[in-house]
Amino acid sequence: MGPAELQRATTVARRYFLEGKAKTEIADEFGISRYKVARILDECREQGIVRIEIGVPTAVDSELSERLRRAFGLRHALVVRTTAPDVVTLRRELGTAAAELLTEIVTEDDVLGVSWGRTLDTMAGALTGLAACSIVQMTGVTGAVGANSIDLVRQLAAVSHGPAYPIYAPLVVSDAGTAQALYQQPGIAAATSRFASITKAAVAVGSWDRDGSQFHQALPPATLATLSTGDIAAEVCSVLLTEDGTPTGEDISRQTISIRADQLRRIPDVIAVAGGESKVRAIRSVLRGGLANSVITDVGAARLLLESPTPPQG
Repeated sequence: MGPAELQRATTVARRYFLEGKAKTEIADEFGISRYKVARILDECREQGIVRIEIGVPTAVDSELSERLRRAFGLRHALVVRTTAPDVVTLRRELGTAAAELLTEIVTEDDVLGVSWGRTLDTMAGALTGLAACSIVQMTGVTGAVGANSIDLVRQLAAVSHGPAYPIYAPLVVSDAGTAQALYQQPGIAAATSRFASITKAAVAVGSWDRDGSQFHQALPPATLATLSTGDIAAEVCSVLLTEDGTPTGEDISRQTISIRADQLRRIPDVIAVAGGESKVRAIRSVLRGGLANSVITDVGAARLLLESPTPPQG
């Protein structure tokens, strides 16, 4: 293929395989026939532009999953047998399990809320099908606009073909007045007004340190200095929690564009996706506080969680 032909072919492949567009839609966009689109896709496979891999189904320890579910009174618990100890593999395999669960349980009548996180990014990448539900972003953006939570919402909506409600605002702002003003903006209100309608949610869980929480990274040093970090066990959707799951850091929450702890608790099914020994204290805190009632984790974390389970708060 020449450069122009190659450019068109790769764009057609992206539209079909990544964005989930129908061949007729792609044909209309490029002014060619549906059969020409099919030929281009065939050529992409033949020339190695598109490589298709068949993933091995996620290995779930069903006995450990059931023990964890009963110990914490959960709706869903999936304990994944990871194939390697490194964090990249852990995130990928937990994300794949989360994608499989969402594909199974989400219906067109649901409103799906999502936070942000590297494991949730892998979840979105692993999704190949999702009911045409509404997708609502539950937190503002950390880092550059177009990355993290906004990009995650776009990826999910591209698979589900349902309406998406992103939040084009930073997660952390300078003061409470600025936060309140942003909440009144129509584009942001379109998402935040739907928090009460969310029926299922997928959330990442952060341990309270720079490596374990993107929210920690987003706070300026002066703000971090005001927090009693020894009392903070977890962070979920920018909500800080103590060891027993009690929300803390209320002053900080007034400077964030994010779902609140009480709103998160009212969602019928919140799935926490997190694993690794470094996240055990944080996962336990989130489950104890009732901010999630389903969990996807790995074997090592599950065994540590079962050493000292505590039922969630009423």
